[in-house]
Amino acid sequence: MTATVTEFEQQWAEWRSERDRWARQPLGWLSLTGLHWLGEAGETFDGLPGTWRADGENVHVTVESEPRPGEGELWFDGRVLSGTTTLTPGEGQPGLEVTTGQRVIEVIRRSGQFALRIHDPVAPTLASFTEIPAYQADPRWVVTGRFEPYEVARVVTTGAVVDGLVHHHPATGTVTFRLGEAEHRFIVFGSHTTGLHVLFTDATSGVTTYGGARRLDLPRPGADGAVVLDFNRAANLPCAFTDYATCPVAPAENRLPLAVEAGERDPRKEFTA
Repeated sequence: MTATVTEFEQQWAEWRSERDRWARQPLGWLSLTGLHWLGEAGETFDGLPGTWRADGENVHVTVESEPRPGEGELWFDGRVLSGTTTLTPGEGQPGLEVTTGQRVIEVIRRSGQFALRIHDPVAPTLASFTEIPAYQADPRWVVTGRFEPYEVARVVTTGAVVDGLVHHHPATGTVTFRLGEAEHRFIVFGSHTTGLHVLFTDATSGVTTYGGARRLDLPRPGADGAVVLDFNRAANLPCAFTDYATCPVAPAENRLPLAVEAGERDPRKEFTA
């Protein structure tokens, strides 16, 4: 006799499939093969065309008229680069994309520092991907909390998985909820326009789940502030999959003392169940 799949289980399975599709993007986070921090002196990198350097505000790439053996062209904004080109990525924003063959060189700025992040659609991490490991969904990890907006939105600064970097998060309020025998409060990032989310850790972090933080998206709160936290949908940040990301860590206020055995597990660990 076939077991009946509940609506809760079906919705969670659809979320899991969506997350796996996200991971399989040809030039997504699992396609990363390198992260090169730039200094003021011009540098070359194996397999990448051009000589790269950074000053206080820009990245400069110089392409010689005669490329080095085995290297292709660099393309940016619909044209082939030659001579010296100045690129100005935004702080903390998605990088500017320079392409060479099938690869994308993402030029990023983080905490005033500049780097090249390399995406390759034939990266080994992408080729070997099967699925994101996760705990089995359990309705007991779905709780209703109460969102309380700040009178004035504020910015919360956290560290990053890369030493020396910081992240500045627009924070819009807090959410109070009960798990186990205690009441807890998270700082909530984002806005009603862009969507609300929390970054958190718990007693599984660094054990069965990724240590830096997991992300939990929140639906829009009701008129009375009621909002559902479904920890079955706690998702890994990109840094759980690659060493070439610069993700934030959870703020101290969002570190739970109990084990949340729900949501995505650490994809770089092996589990028997």
